[in-house]
Formats: sequence, structure tokens, C-alpha cells
Amino acid sequence: MSEARKSTETGGSERLAALVSNAAALRAVASAVEGTIGPKGLDTMLVDRFGDVVVTNDGCTILERMEATHPAARMLINVARAQQEEIGDGTTTATIMASAIVQAGLDVVAEGVPVPRLIEGVRLAAKAALDALEESSRPLRGPDDPLLLRVAHTAGRGHEDIAMLAVEAARLVGKASLLDPAFRLRDAIVAQEGAKSEVFMGVIVKRGRQNRHMPGGAAPARILILDDALEPEKLDAEALATELGIERHLALQDEFERNLRRLVACGVNVILVDRGTSDIAEDILTDAGVLVATRVSWRDLLRVAEHTGARPVKRAWLARPPDEIEKVVGAADRVYEDEKLSEIRVVGGRGKPMATIVVGAATSDVVGERERIAHDAVSAVQAAVAGGVVPGGGAAEIAAARRLLAVRQEVKGMTAYGVDCVMAALRRPLAQIVQNAGYNPLEKVEEVIAAQGDTGDDSLAVNCDTGEIADMVALGVVDPTLVKVYALRAAAEVGEAVLRIDRIVKKREDNVGESKEADT
Repeated sequence: MSEARKSTETGGSERLAALVSNAAALRAVASAVEGTIGPKGLDTMLVDRFGDVVVTNDGCTILERMEATHPAARMLINVARAQQEEIGDGTTTATIMASAIVQAGLDVVAEGVPVPRLIEGVRLAAKAALDALEESSRPLRGPDDPLLLRVAHTAGRGHEDIAMLAVEAARLVGKASLLDPAFRLRDAIVAQEGAKSEVFMGVIVKRGRQNRHMPGGAAPARILILDDALEPEKLDAEALATELGIERHLALQDEFERNLRRLVACGVNVILVDRGTSDIAEDILTDAGVLVATRVSWRDLLRVAEHTGARPVKRAWLARPPDEIEKVVGAADRVYEDEKLSEIRVVGGRGKPMATIVVGAATSDVVGERERIAHDAVSAVQAAVAGGVVPGGGAAEIAAARRLLAVRQEVKGMTAYGVDCVMAALRRPLAQIVQNAGYNPLEKVEEVIAAQGDTGDDSLAVNCDTGEIADMVALGVVDPTLVKVYALRAAAEVGEAVLRIDRIVKKREDNVGESKEADT
């Protein structure tokens, strides 16, 4: 055997070995979440080395907390995490489809199909499938569309109470906010052990009032937000050691007290402070009946500012005249403290409409899972309002796969195998859903493909309660179009990235070399 032939065979075996290793890693990740998909999906138990346990049905949580050391596995997890951050749902679907693309690609590469031709087909098929999903999308009228509750119910894994909270929150904030790319309805979720589940127009500050002698609320409320400490300006020890420094210190204290009394005269009755508060400020404001909360998180300060129309200021602003102070003061119908939960609620702000979804449960473990369910439900609701819906239960993916049959006939040569990979991936969601429901996935997938082809109805899939072919839209099983689009796009990107890996080479540790040079 010639040296050139040996080199070619060695290179080919190394490439295949890299693909086998990466495909196995992706399959391991997919196997960790695939059992959770669909109405009959089960939970996964995550256990760390200390024995702490998390039981969840949420694919993103499983991916984020599972131990994964393989580079390809981490690549898939990172892409799934990016999908969660961008759209808030669909990580499980993206994961199992990405694994399916790579596994199907491995099978044909092992038979001699060149990877460049395979990737060309994957790109072509993914684009056609994405077009098919977007063309089948059905717009919603807005937060009042009756179908929105079904979206929340499906994404919320059948929890009717959480679905209703999600829809009510969407109605409170309005369509304009839901369509704002910078707005995330899921940020409105507050999970609390022992709390009553509810939704209200307002925000929660996770701090109580500074002392029990301050009022427990204010109605109406005029709110000042201080992104600073509520205390006089301090002089250094060297300055205080001089007579002039002491005089300056006393003058600063007098000025600070005058500023506080000016605030009270302006009608400010609620102050939220980023840092601490001096004893002088606490005494004056307590006597004046002002509710003060200190060391409030920046996130809570921003939400209150948006909702009430307040503008966070530094303490130097307190010296401004009343007309200037008026410009930064926010307003709300009511501010009150919930002593049981040690939190302050700001209700009916005059600024941007903001809803808070309180998700409660009896224990911390249950609260955590209900928070994850609510996260999926509200994310799906916002995505559905923004981009419409498609039939759920795997029906939309099967319809897109059927669309690719025509694409495959137009493709020449080995590029067609890449189309096959995407078609295999599009069948996986339905196959896993029916498998989790206890049915034969091969049989049911073929039944759905045949039923959609015979009737021309792209809404057909499997009723997991009966095993019969049914119209998903009629059953109220619908998914946000954006979730499906992002999932397929993420799966195709991961699939292509993994298929392009020619071999795996261990990287040199740069810091090791640097330490050796330093020793020399």
C-alpha cells in the first residue's frame, strides 16, 4: 500500500472518529431531555455531589445543570441556552433536532458522502423548512385572542392556573409592550414560597421598610428613587482633624437635613435607596411619615422607575429647588408593605404598564418548578403575540418535512443526503412525543405523514390521550411560530458546526508555557 493511500485512509478514519465522538456526545445530551417533551413527558432528577436534588421537566434547566465535559456537548448546551435567552422556550426541541441532524449525517458520511455536500443540503433544507413554518403561521389578534390561553396551557405543561396568570399579565401590559424587542414578560415572574399565586398591575420590591415606626404604605404615593446613599457628604479623617473641617462637616449635615425637609414639603412619601441611610435621615423621615426602603436591588429600582415614571438620581440632586425635584418624582396609586413576605408592592404606576406574576407554592422545591413552568408559559405567550402560532404536537414539523420531499427531488447528487438529515430531524419531535405517550413512534409518524398527505391538512398529529390522528388546532394544541423557527435554526446551526469538525486536537495550555518561561 502506498504512503499516499495510507495517509488518505488515516485522515478519513480520524475524521470519522471525530464525528462519531461528537455525535455520541450530542446524543447523550439529547437523551437527558427527550423524555420530558410532550403532554406525557416525565421529570428528570438532577443530583449534585452534595446530594442536593432538583426534579424538573424543564429542558433548559436540565441542560444548564447537567454535567457535560465533552466540547460538542457544551456547544449544544450553549446554543440551547442562547435560544432560551432569546425566545424563552423550545430548548428541548432544538436539542433533539440538532442531535438527529448529526446522527443522520454520521450515518451517510460513514457510507462515503462528502461532508461539504452534506452541509450544502442541510443549509438548503433548513431554509426551505423555515420558510414552510413561517408560511403556515397564523397571526393572533393580540392579548385578547382566545387561542392565547391554549398557547399558555401547552407551554405551561397543562397547568391551567399558570396559563391564566400568563394571559392576564399579557393583557395588563398590552400588545405594544409585548411587541417591544427589549421587553421580556418573563422578567415579571416572582416565585415565592407560601405566597398566593396572582397577577397585578405593579411591581414588587424585595425589601421591607427600614423600621417598624415608618408607615406601612402610602396612597397615593409620590416616589423618589435614590441611586446612592441617603446620608450627608462625608469628609476624610484628615479634614475632620481641623477646626475648618469640623465646621464644614456641621454645615454639610445642616444642608442635608434641609434637603430632606424640602423633600417632605414636596409631598414625597416613599423613598427607595440603593445603599444605606444615615441615622439622621432615618429619624427625620420616620417622624415625617415617609416609607423608606434601603439597599434595594438595581433591578427593582429600574422596574419601579419605569412603572412610576420616576428617574433615579444621586444625592446631590436633593439640593435642587422643588420644581427640579418634581421632575424626577414618580407616582403610583398605592405603595404598601407585605410584612409576611418582607416586600413592598408598588401598584398602579403612572409610567409604563408593568405586571407582576406571583407564583406561589407550599415548598421551595415546588416553587422552583412552578417558576420554570411559568417562565415557559409567559415566554410562549409573548412569542405568540409577536409572531403568531403553528399547529403543535409535532404537526408543523411534519408538514415542513413533507415540504422537503419536493425540495429533495430538485436537488442533484449527494447534496440530497443533507436534505434527508433535516427531514429526519423534523420527524423527531413527533416521534419523541408519541413515544413518551406510550405509542410506537415509527408507526405513528408514518400515520401522520399519510394523513396530512391525504387530506392536505397540516394541523394533523396524534392525540396523546387516545393515540388517534387529530386536528391539533381543534384540540387547542398550538405553539408559537417564533419558538419553532428559532429551534430549527439553532438545530441546523449546531448540526452544521459539528459536521464541519474534521478532527479533535487537544489544545496547549498557554499558562503552562508561560510558567515554564518564568521559571527559566
